[in-house]
This record gives sequence, C-alpha cells and structure tokens, in this order.
Amino acid sequence: MIEVKDLKKDYPVGEMTVHALRKINMEIKEGDFAAIMGTSGSGKSTMLNILGCLDKPTDGTYLLDGVNMADMNKNQLAQLRNSKLGFIFQSYNLLPRTTALENVELPLYYNSKVKSKERRERAMHALEQVGLADRFHHMPNQLSGGQQQRVAIARSLVNDPVVILADEATGNLDTRTSYEIMELFQKLNDEGKTIAFVTHEEDIARFMKRNIVFRDGLIKKEMAVDARHNATQLIAELPAETDIDF
Repeated sequence: MIEVKDLKKDYPVGEMTVHALRKINMEIKEGDFAAIMGTSGSGKSTMLNILGCLDKPTDGTYLLDGVNMADMNKNQLAQLRNSKLGFIFQSYNLLPRTTALENVELPLYYNSKVKSKERRERAMHALEQVGLADRFHHMPNQLSGGQQQRVAIARSLVNDPVVILADEATGNLDTRTSYEIMELFQKLNDEGKTIAFVTHEEDIARFMKRNIVFRDGLIKKEMAVDARHNATQLIAELPAETDIDF
C-alpha cells in the first residue's frame, strides 16, 4: 500500500541545511496498523506530511497504492488526497458553524460524481460507523472532545480511502476517551482499513500491530507489537464514571 525507498527531506535554515529525513526505507502493507513514533524533531511529522502528499521529498521514491507520487502534478495530488487518503488530526479541524453531518460531507463536495443525495447518505453511514447516529445535526460545540474526534474519523472514512493517516489523534483526550477512540481504530482495522498513526505515546502505540520508531531523521527500529493492547478490555477495566451534580 505504501512503499518508501531511500527517501530524504532537507530544509534550508539560513545558511544551514536541516536533514529532517535521511534515506528512509519503509513499507506499510494493506491491512496494517502501524504507529510512526518518535520525540519532537525525530522526523515523524515530516514523514506523515510526505505520506499525505502535503509535502514532497528532496530525494527518493514514494509509492502509494503502486503509483509514484513524483509523477503526479499539483492537481493530481489534490485529487489523490481526496480519493485515496483519509486524514485525522489532533485538533479535529471541524468547521465550527457546521453540523456533524455537514462536516463529514465536506470531502465529497470535491467529487463531482457524487450527487447531493448520495453525499448525504454516505455521510450518515460514516457517522453511524463511528457511533454517532444520534448526533447528525449537532454543532461541534455541542459535542465532547471524543465525539468531535469521531466526527473527524467519520469524515476521513466518507470517501472510502485506501489509507487513513492519523496525527496524534488522541493527544487532546483523557484516558477513557483515548481508549474509546483506539477501540474504534482497532475495529476499523479489523474491517480491513490500513492505518498509519503518528504518536509519541508508547502506551497508545501498543494498540497497534507494528511500531516504527524515528530518531534524528532515521528509522531507529521496527517491531511487531507482541503484547498488544485490547481497547475494549482496557475500557472495561477502568473505574466506572461518576455522574456529578452541579
């Protein structure tokens, strides 16, 4: 699904050159659930931007679903991002004056083949997939942080992408909500979705199948997750939530 060969990314900073990525070789196969890990400055966010076709490498090859990204022009890359990639961000990136349903519909507005009725039906189905069938017409400020992230996940699913790219998708959430979001990601992966998930949290990375650890622009190590966390089980082991009267 994703194949990276001898990939480099350099940034000029004044008279210096920062080597953000140094000859990276990496594969993410169909059905994988991979954590891209590392501390700040390790290169993981640069890697995600390139995987998401938001940035171009200085050198090397990036193949997505068998297509060389170097052969694509700006318009082709924009179309590919909309049709083959689903993005999920730490800050949700929802339009504040737009309902959950309308937020999820947004990527489909760029697909002229999808008419308004189908657009609405696909957005409703995506929200149902993430457990928000009763929140279609809620505005973002009427939703909890976890619900807003579920809307963002639904938006990433609505075009049926070949790869979901998540950037610190649990970074703003408490423990229980983080586990609930990881439970959803595990469910999506079990259903066949390929997911690359950037995180600096080792505990979150243990929900995935494989960890790819970056340091100083290099892949320090790759490893399968042996004692993989089961999100549903961990949620059940958390203390019961208490209702508070104000």
